[in-house]
Amino acid sequence: MSSQNIYVLGIESSCDDTAASVIHNGKNLSNVVASQKIHEAYGGVVPELASRAHQQNIVPVVQQALDKANITKEQLSAVAFTRGPGLMGSLLVGTSFAKSLAYGLNIPLIEVNHMQAHILAHFIEEENFDKPSFPFLAMTISGGHTQIVRVDNYFEMEVIGETIDDAVGEAYDKSGKTLGLGYPAGPEIDNRAQLGNPKAFQFTKPKVDGLNFSFSGLKTAVLYFVQRETKKNPDFVKENLNDICASLQYTIIGILIDKLKLATKQTGIKQIAIGGGVSANSGIRAALMAGEKKFGWKTFVPKFEYTTDNAAMIAIVGYLKFLEGDFADQDVTASARLKI
Repeated sequence: MSSQNIYVLGIESSCDDTAASVIHNGKNLSNVVASQKIHEAYGGVVPELASRAHQQNIVPVVQQALDKANITKEQLSAVAFTRGPGLMGSLLVGTSFAKSLAYGLNIPLIEVNHMQAHILAHFIEEENFDKPSFPFLAMTISGGHTQIVRVDNYFEMEVIGETIDDAVGEAYDKSGKTLGLGYPAGPEIDNRAQLGNPKAFQFTKPKVDGLNFSFSGLKTAVLYFVQRETKKNPDFVKENLNDICASLQYTIIGILIDKLKLATKQTGIKQIAIGGGVSANSGIRAALMAGEKKFGWKTFVPKFEYTTDNAAMIAIVGYLKFLEGDFADQDVTASARLKI
């Protein structure tokens, strides 16, 4: 396997980041991301603007990834791309570009499921980072997704729990908007939570059966709480911002950890790998580490650059599929609601 010289270009365009990466025999040579700042003014991603920005960014981003990897496009073994899930307009840009490039170079085209890629990012060859062994549980937490997945093999995965409404990242962003914070609000809530008292205010955890999640009720609870308290004291948010953030974060972490405890109990699997943008959250990482001591878990957290949307995770799946000879046809189409 290692004697082969396999260079896979990964292209990721599922939401508002245009990203390209080159993986060589499982090792990351370049991981370039062009973020779109334009959405900050709107407090959320505007699909039409996102796809337009992808069109402008994709050629320079791919060129930069090749330059950083110090290879030419002629050295590529395959092109991997995000087929879904994501925003349709954004996915179409990456899909069309990948198809054209693979066709032009006469090399295999490999379709990648974005959610599988978050999980398989753990298998990028990195020094000082352990890889989980099968079977393990993966918790993917991001702006668009909250899932617990049982992973028996690279390509044998089963979603055993997911959100029935909003994703955890959305709960952070919408609550942040209520508190007058910028977009995305997650990192700022995380920073402020470390300065506040997590028991200052109590938000009820939603009761959802089994391993599924719900975050829309929490979002509404924060809104009503802020409205109620601001009526009594117009400066309430300003005076208590750190405590509100700490209490909100404490509640969210409690919801996630409770479901993980239940999942490990039901499956008997104690290896837990996390991924997705929200897994960069320091409170969640700390709670998982505490779970190692408390519940005997073994937790795996990927390198920071592989947690948010990136193309290295697409390229590593491309590499693993390349080894299996699992290629896509030129008539493959983007799928906004692609399931694991």
